[in-house]
Amino acid sequence: MSFYTDSQRALQDRFETRPLADGLEMAIVTEQLDERHIEFIESRDFFFLSTVNDAGEPTVSYKGGDVGTVRVLDETTLAFPAYDGNGMFLSLGNIDDTAKIGMLFIDFETPQRVRVQATATLHVDDELLDTYPGAIAVVRATVDQAFVNCARYIHKHTRMETSKYVPDADGEQPHPTWKRIDLMQPLLGESEQQRTVDAGGTVTADEYGAALMAGES
Repeated sequence: MSFYTDSQRALQDRFETRPLADGLEMAIVTEQLDERHIEFIESRDFFFLSTVNDAGEPTVSYKGGDVGTVRVLDETTLAFPAYDGNGMFLSLGNIDDTAKIGMLFIDFETPQRVRVQATATLHVDDELLDTYPGAIAVVRATVDQAFVNCARYIHKHTRMETSKYVPDADGEQPHPTWKRIDLMQPLLGESEQQRTVDAGGTVTADEYGAALMAGES
């Protein structure tokens, strides 16, 4: 199957970039990960994940963790954890729907980035699950294409601290403030309601807004 679609080809012809696109495909697009890709992916503690549902509607989300949160199992296989979120399961549901994902790994300091297009599967009993403390599932992704992407439009920023909500070695993490909002309690499961109690009880929406402005969530 061609790397480019008919619509992409039509735009390349319209703007006279087909030779450039062909050259880039030959130069940088691979069907497996090389040393540059692997080293960069394993140095990242976050990435952006795009998925598509069975109606063709896309979504994109930020996925954070410790350095190496995405593991390179071999030259064509990646794995990453799914942690507790907002309960919507948009990305994981989409993976079950269509399996097609895009992954963007980016370094705002250098800057540089790597893009991966893959076919993914969701596993709630994966053998890697216990190696990701706090994870509820593991996603395995088979690489379709990978390529280094131009970095000229990446805004440069200095590295900030790791989120306190990344699960620790025991899988523990602070209870997020938004799950303590009083109006949210009837929507939470019993274990999450108990965590609200253990965290000091409920807060009002206004109190949550103040916490959000202070950088808490």
